[in-house]
Amino acid sequence: MDPRSSAQDVHRCDLCETALVHSYCDFCHVNLCKLCIADHISDGYDKHKIVPFQERRSTLIYPKCGTHPHKNCDLQCKNCNDIFVCSSCTASEIHRGHIFVEVSEVYTTKKNAIADEANKLKNLIYPTYEEITLDLENQLANLDGGYEKLTTAMSKQGEQWHREIDIVVNKMKTEISEMKVKHRDLLKKHLDEIKQTQALIKQTLLAIEEIKKSTEVSPTIEYSSKIREFSKLPPKLKITLPTFIPKPLDHKKLNRLFGQITPLSTATEENVLSLNQPNTSVRELLDEPELIATIQTGYQNVFSVTYLNEDCVWTFGSTKDIKCFNMKGELLHTVSNKSEQPPSDIAVDSDGNLLFCDWKSRTVNKVNNGQTEELIRLQGLVPGNLCVTSNGDLLVTMVSDDVTQSRVVRYSGSTEKQTIQFDDKGKPLYSGNDYFKYITENRNYDICVADYEAGAVVVVNQDGKLRWRYIGHPSVTKKEPFHSIGITTDSQSRILTADPGNHCIHILDQDGQFLRYIDNCDLEYPCGLCVDNNDNLFVSEVKKGNVKKIKFLR
Repeated sequence: MDPRSSAQDVHRCDLCETALVHSYCDFCHVNLCKLCIADHISDGYDKHKIVPFQERRSTLIYPKCGTHPHKNCDLQCKNCNDIFVCSSCTASEIHRGHIFVEVSEVYTTKKNAIADEANKLKNLIYPTYEEITLDLENQLANLDGGYEKLTTAMSKQGEQWHREIDIVVNKMKTEISEMKVKHRDLLKKHLDEIKQTQALIKQTLLAIEEIKKSTEVSPTIEYSSKIREFSKLPPKLKITLPTFIPKPLDHKKLNRLFGQITPLSTATEENVLSLNQPNTSVRELLDEPELIATIQTGYQNVFSVTYLNEDCVWTFGSTKDIKCFNMKGELLHTVSNKSEQPPSDIAVDSDGNLLFCDWKSRTVNKVNNGQTEELIRLQGLVPGNLCVTSNGDLLVTMVSDDVTQSRVVRYSGSTEKQTIQFDDKGKPLYSGNDYFKYITENRNYDICVADYEAGAVVVVNQDGKLRWRYIGHPSVTKKEPFHSIGITTDSQSRILTADPGNHCIHILDQDGQFLRYIDNCDLEYPCGLCVDNNDNLFVSEVKKGNVKKIKFLR
């Protein structure tokens, strides 16, 4: 126990060790009473920072500059791989013309991200592992009962055959015992692996708690997220108990006809945890979707909308300007494309930064703190549409210069990781003669593309293997051919796609089965789609220049 604290955690002065603490030196990390403050600062050192005890450790501890040892590094240089620099470094020839960001802003952003990670680990991932562990423990607890029933059924058959089949019965009992041992070993092995991962999660949470308490900048900024590692849940272990199949009594064919035991069946199936899903409850479709709000963007034509936060959306239309509006329709921000052309698509990354494709310069760009930086530059290809995946990757649709071939390319940062272009038979997955291929990722990691020219929704799994195509739903009320353009998904893995010619939105399940239309709310020529964290749908009406917010789930 700390001798300066009582059982009620009363803090004492670090100097006199008797008086109650009143203040705190945020530079020396010392508890001080009123009388000892003067003694502590009497050394004349100008770095002391006395704050009320309740506000202790509020001052950030910056790294010392390697070039200028008497200065703190309160900036990062974006052009030099985010190295720490002091104010003197920024004026040096090495960093002339470079872009700098304040360490305090990066620190605060990373702190918030770490707190969010701790929340997901504590409230979503770890409880899921607890459920898996409980299920495996229950299987182990019921294991003897299941095998006892199996043994009893076999013994009854054995009693009917009396002594002459005892040898067969004993042989099969041995076989069952061996299966039981194997079954138990498999369950224990899987359980041990789960518990090992749980222990790692606990260790990570402890490490995060230390970071949250600490004011050290370097450990906080250098922390590497474990969310992607732990959100990949272990496969579900499915083991089917053997069964005993009796046969009619036949003394001449005793060994062959007595019966048999099916082998121990072991299988695993993919177990997916969605971190983006706001809740795990089942949300049903409303009979009649409700129009909540209409935003007038001022564009003559508005092509797309993407969700930023609970009060803001980004849009773009027929000008070079990308606009951010709140739900009252008030314009909050405007970003202009340097090429003086409308972008081909927009998205928002996990940090809330705006991303956009510029078809003229063949680039994908990020807007960070008001500054536009180039992420990707293509050669011989034109970027069309894009989306940010659940793990932070970027999916970009693109078409060749001669507009004959289309593909989807996955990027991690600026590094190309995957190209999706052909099916298993070598045939193109997507039409090549247009630029409009809005794209999204479903909760099960399927990649969904609205292929306007092909009149289809094309869905592949995360490995790029074709799962299904949707080419519209027969309807006597829809007169125009189906052309899919905007596309998005909800928390239930339903897919929504805009059908502008028929003034409606098609809702599909995750396997491509048509569920219903959204064709009320005075929709005209719907185009871009997105949903927010509460499953509200945003629709851009291309010819009206409006964005509508629609509630379509209970």
